[in-house]
Amino acid sequence: MHYQISHADLALVLALVRGRSLARAAEQLHVDVSTVFRAIRKLEASLGVALFEKSRRGYMPTQSAQALAEQAERAEQALDAARIAMQHGEKVLSGTVRLTCTDAVLQNLLLPSLADLMPRYPALSLELATTNTFANLSRRDADIALRLSNAPPEYLVGRQLGHTAYYIYGRPEHRELFLQAPTSAPWIAPDDSMPDHITVAWRHQVYPSLVPRYRCSSMSAVATLVQAGLGIAALPDFMAHSLDGVERLSEALVDCDTDLWLLTRPDCLALRSVQTLFDQLTPLLRDRLNSR
Repeated sequence: MHYQISHADLALVLALVRGRSLARAAEQLHVDVSTVFRAIRKLEASLGVALFEKSRRGYMPTQSAQALAEQAERAEQALDAARIAMQHGEKVLSGTVRLTCTDAVLQNLLLPSLADLMPRYPALSLELATTNTFANLSRRDADIALRLSNAPPEYLVGRQLGHTAYYIYGRPEHRELFLQAPTSAPWIAPDDSMPDHITVAWRHQVYPSLVPRYRCSSMSAVATLVQAGLGIAALPDFMAHSLDGVERLSEALVDCDTDLWLLTRPDCLALRSVQTLFDQLTPLLRDRLNSR
């Protein structure tokens, strides 16, 4: 391909991806509809690929258009960061940091902390991924991991922020059945996508014959089913404050206490954006974890 894509081309594709119609794209670009139509056709001819398919839902982007739109958004973010840097000086924190955690940690600990932190850094962007493994950092697909673990990988460095205990939670109507015949209660548990979860090992040891009535692919889903009154489950205490109408049905589960770690690769600490997030998130997350 000999055609050199310009910033105007990226802006054109992004406007139509976002707007899904010539009229909305034209409004974003401050031109008329015919200009957008001709420009898209000319760009497709120059690239030799179809960028959009016309349907009843509007102009639907092809994979090529989606790829160009992603690059256009990055260019847009870079320009925004440059403008902020010019307004606020060279010390402004900018760039993109990739952060990974579990869905339960994201919803209950990280998001409230980010709501306090991110307004201080308008030029900083975050990419958030929820996963239950450490693979993202080992493949360099993420810069920071927030993990519940008693044995984080040795190739990572970080800070231990506190620990969480696990209890059996359920609605009040499940208390009597759980106390009298725990295996007869409707249990909710992680499915086979989380075979190493600490509550799975605990259940196999304490109730080896127990078959959960509901299985979920995430702890947030487990908690949601508990709140809906479908049954009982072993949950970390930091999740309990957000579950209306749910109460503890047990003492802390034996051998289930787990540490919360903020982790990264050693080379990432040289990045000012990563180091700043480490320093700023540490007290926020500690306070959030200890306020339960």
